[in-house]
Amino acid sequence: MGRITEDLIRRNAEHNDCVIFSLEELSLHQQEIERLEHIDKWCRDLKILYLQNNLIGKIENVSKLKKLEYLNLALNNIERIENLEGCEWLTKLDLTVNFIGELSSIKTLTHNIHLKELFLMGNPCADFDGYRQFVVVTLQQLKWLDGKEIERSERIQALQNYAAVEQQIREQEKAYCRRRAKEKEEAQRKLEEEEQESEDKKKSGPGFDGRWYTDTHAVCPSATENKNYLQVPEIEEEHSRKKTDESEDDLAFWNKPSLYTPESRLETLRHMEKQRKVQDQLSDKKKKVKPPRTLVTEDGKVLNVNEAKLDFSLKDDEKHNQIILDLAVYRYMDTSLIEVDVQPTYVRVMVKGKPFQLALSAEVQPDRSSAKRSQTTGHLLICMPKVGEIITGSQRSPTYTTTTLDSSREQTNLRRNHIERLEVDPSKRSCPDVTTIVQEKKYKPQRREPQPRIVPREEDPDFDDNPEVPPLI
Repeated sequence: MGRITEDLIRRNAEHNDCVIFSLEELSLHQQEIERLEHIDKWCRDLKILYLQNNLIGKIENVSKLKKLEYLNLALNNIERIENLEGCEWLTKLDLTVNFIGELSSIKTLTHNIHLKELFLMGNPCADFDGYRQFVVVTLQQLKWLDGKEIERSERIQALQNYAAVEQQIREQEKAYCRRRAKEKEEAQRKLEEEEQESEDKKKSGPGFDGRWYTDTHAVCPSATENKNYLQVPEIEEEHSRKKTDESEDDLAFWNKPSLYTPESRLETLRHMEKQRKVQDQLSDKKKKVKPPRTLVTEDGKVLNVNEAKLDFSLKDDEKHNQIILDLAVYRYMDTSLIEVDVQPTYVRVMVKGKPFQLALSAEVQPDRSSAKRSQTTGHLLICMPKVGEIITGSQRSPTYTTTTLDSSREQTNLRRNHIERLEVDPSKRSCPDVTTIVQEKKYKPQRREPQPRIVPREEDPDFDDNPEVPPLI
């Protein structure tokens, strides 16, 4: 049985941030609700209320909804229109496909002066002779009935024949009430018979308490030793027998002819709930506890496991001498559902009870490892420093050699001699010669070996100081 609870209303009030006291629109359709309750206390500001396709048998607990403008109660078990006088701003009322047979109950809607649209199609009263004329005259404020506009000429004509139509409607109502009384008695009798049959089935059986027993005296000793082995086929046979009986009962129920009444709708609901419970029980029995997944073998070998089926990347960061694991954890999952365990040779992450494990290529330091989670992507980043000194690609292992002071000085002098500098030799065409720009004979440039720099002195006899040559700077 479905009931209207505060949690149910909050779950259907997401558009209002789950706040129910200021809720203006509420949809509770197809919830198997059998009773209309609590709404007038929790949602006083409602303007639109959808309750179609439920099992509500009576209109109640809505009289305090002063602002209610549209009420949808189609496809329910309502047999009478009542308790709507307090809905002062009610403009549209939908009672399509119910069990309203007392057409005279629409007189309670005369107080709803703002009511403009009414739907009664699919009800027993809609088949009465003079149904439309009676409603048109009774509810003068109506503009639309069953989706058809009420014209002024139709209302005038209905007023002329109202007395005869009213008498005719009352007679049809009495006949319908007598038929409904018989249907209720028949439904009650069937319910009692079914309860009695179910009790008889529980009591009947090979044993006095309905349980199955085997004749232990007729069993040979060898069979007694193997009773655990023989018990399994017996249980399976019993389950198959029960399943066959239940399927036959279910087929017989759906093939049985029945009238379309509120009781038949409730009976169908009860039968479906019963079948659902039976299926749940069978599924629970069939469920077997899975053995825990092997993460480390008996010989100590660590296995790679990804039961959570998460994307990941494992990076060996040589620059910082660490191993980085990037695990794509679900973005909106709570961090409390994640457990991280770093060991020297492997890392294990439990995500909602499902293990993720990787064997590492190098030994790491668990006490210096860190785990962080991104607030935007939800990814889990685990940094695991390796054991040992930090070794970078640019460094080389040092070589220790014994050298004397003289050898070190010689090496230093050699390095200095190998240094090449750009120098200008004043004796080697320090100034461009204009006469030699154009040459008749071409010669291949030859690479000259670097010659030591010669600085002329004034005391040198070959020194010729040309005043036209500018001094070297």
